[in-house]
Amino acid sequence: MRRAYPLLLALTALVGCHSNKSEAIVAAPVTGAAPAAAPAAGQALAGKVLERLDASPYCYLRLQTARGEVWVAVPEAKVEKGTEVTIANPMLMSNFESKTLNRTFPEVFFGTMAPAGASAAPAAPAVAPAAGPAGTTPQMGTPVSAPVEVGKIDKATGADAHTVADVWAKKGSLKEKTVSIRGKVVKYNAGVMGKNWLHLQDGSGDAGKGTHDITVTSKDSAAKGDVVTIKGVLRLDKDFGSGYTYAAIVEDAKVVKQ
Repeated sequence: MRRAYPLLLALTALVGCHSNKSEAIVAAPVTGAAPAAAPAAGQALAGKVLERLDASPYCYLRLQTARGEVWVAVPEAKVEKGTEVTIANPMLMSNFESKTLNRTFPEVFFGTMAPAGASAAPAAPAVAPAAGPAGTTPQMGTPVSAPVEVGKIDKATGADAHTVADVWAKKGSLKEKTVSIRGKVVKYNAGVMGKNWLHLQDGSGDAGKGTHDITVTSKDSAAKGDVVTIKGVLRLDKDFGSGYTYAAIVEDAKVVKQ
């Protein structure tokens, strides 16, 4: 299993791609190039753009880096062939299928375009690897090392309302069922694989066992520190590849800010 990497992806104020290429065009695969080694935690990827494929909401860039040729995916950006770019907080995804391009990338790094002139040198990790409940691997977007003060959050109302601890304790019987959880957003990543990612805590659960925090995906936006009520479907043992697995995750949730 590949090593999991920290993830800190945020929406960037970038202009859309301006290209005459059709989104359905598939570029020829890279041949004769050895796979690039994955960057260390907190390490950016820097290189020259050899090719660009537009597939809203992403641009796929083939880069020549010090590690070899790699594909990266970033939020839509105007970047020309030959441009030197730096990709911040790259997260490796294996066998990733782009339905827009009708193409599967054996390896592609998802990240964000760093400002011009940014260094690719290692930075202090913004996210600390954290173990989840027993039997899970480190999770994508694990809670930040400087925790948000949560306190005790009142439980959501309704027949499907649960605390975070409830969801972990009853996850077997709640599998594929709709759950409502009220909690504080302790981490938020926007626009990753077409979704927004939230970590919710409500003061319940055991931090030592990882049952105090639940990951949620949604099309709705939020911000770190918001108290929200989410409603979505609980799924178990979700595997996004490259070691990013979730023993429990609430997907496609609606987010209501309090």
